[in-house]
Amino acid sequence: MNYFPAEIIRKKRNGLPLSGDEIGFFVRQYVAGKIPDYQMSAFLMAVFFKGMNRQEMVALVESMKNSGSVLKLDDVDGFKLDKHSTGGVGDKISLILAPVLASLGIYVPMISGRGLAHSGGTLDKLEAIPGLNTRISLHKFREILLSAGFVIAGQTEELVPADRKIYALRDATATIESLPLVVASIMSKKLAEDLDGLVLDVKTGKGAFFPDKNDALQLAGNLITVGKDFDVNVRALLTNMDQPVGMACGNWVEVVEAVDCLTGNGPQDTMTEVFALATDALQIAGIGWPETDMQAKLQDAIDSGTAMEQFLHYVKMMGGDTRVLEKLSRYALVKPVVVKAERTGFVAELDARQIGIAAMLAGAGRKNAEDIVDPDAGILLKVKIGDFVRAGEPVAELFSNQPDLSQVVAAVQEAVRIGDKKPEPYQLIFGEISPEGELIISK
Repeated sequence: MNYFPAEIIRKKRNGLPLSGDEIGFFVRQYVAGKIPDYQMSAFLMAVFFKGMNRQEMVALVESMKNSGSVLKLDDVDGFKLDKHSTGGVGDKISLILAPVLASLGIYVPMISGRGLAHSGGTLDKLEAIPGLNTRISLHKFREILLSAGFVIAGQTEELVPADRKIYALRDATATIESLPLVVASIMSKKLAEDLDGLVLDVKTGKGAFFPDKNDALQLAGNLITVGKDFDVNVRALLTNMDQPVGMACGNWVEVVEAVDCLTGNGPQDTMTEVFALATDALQIAGIGWPETDMQAKLQDAIDSGTAMEQFLHYVKMMGGDTRVLEKLSRYALVKPVVVKAERTGFVAELDARQIGIAAMLAGAGRKNAEDIVDPDAGILLKVKIGDFVRAGEPVAELFSNQPDLSQVVAAVQEAVRIGDKKPEPYQLIFGEISPEGELIISK
């Protein structure tokens, strides 16, 4: 049947549901270059304003997933699970979680992305390790997965080309926050990995892409139900992104913190989140240990050094220099610039978005997709919400190769609000999310 792009756009613009065939046609023709960017832009804006129902989202995920090659991992003898975060600041969880799960026998194939604006990217962090290249073929992806038990790499040319093209347009047309388009982008890539299960770290708060908790819950509910439609077991945690995860925000500084976590010296909040997601992963995989045993097994993966060994094996296979990870002082950062507290009191706010913007201004992130990041750039926080600090004491260290950091210093000082009263304890994990997008378990 012949379809006309303008008619499909008009139908969605008027709020009418599209058929799976119409959506498939639009995606295929766009990837083939037969529908121009301006028509896809109009379609994206129509979806942004009119939304999509569940059937439309499933059809969009299916057509985007099948726009290129799909991994075939049928012969992998084990449970295949990925983790996805909806984006945040200081979020190095994947670098820790993947080797921990691999050390317990779960295979973790992970297609990750780069940072944009205030949100950091896993690939940028990994590429701060000298020699490591996240651009690998599907053949190499498979080889590393089978050998190391996990692989974190970038999206290849063959894998989900529709998402690569559409995401660039979404960024340029201010349609990034469209819930159906977010669902399609995430799930098309994850389903192309031939997964058995998926754990989601859905972030809400100042530094999240969905700062409103209700929007974040709705997103999670849709991701869970779409996964169910493709026979993938999905579980989601709602986590707090009012302040950064851990103490390090940037590239190399986050690699260092990840290594600290894998060697038993990481910040408590980072490890709490890693263990919570890992527990969900083990439950999805059908591992029947009681939860107390799971915590003990996870801790043993750290204490025994097996998780760190998995990470080093992965880094070596990706071309990275493992010597700098075994002796971190081999790879020195630039001299830090110290940001000091402007008054005495309790840290009442540590605005994650502002810290992310400051890291970007230092060179750790991108204003535009084509910008090149500085692997040395980053922020090392010295305080968290609730800490007491005296005027003149350090609240952060800045690392950058830029000559003038006055704007970065100002952004950090703006992010750290100090008050007279100690705030309520910071809640890191709000709870589990149901397929209906409801908070069902208080953590």
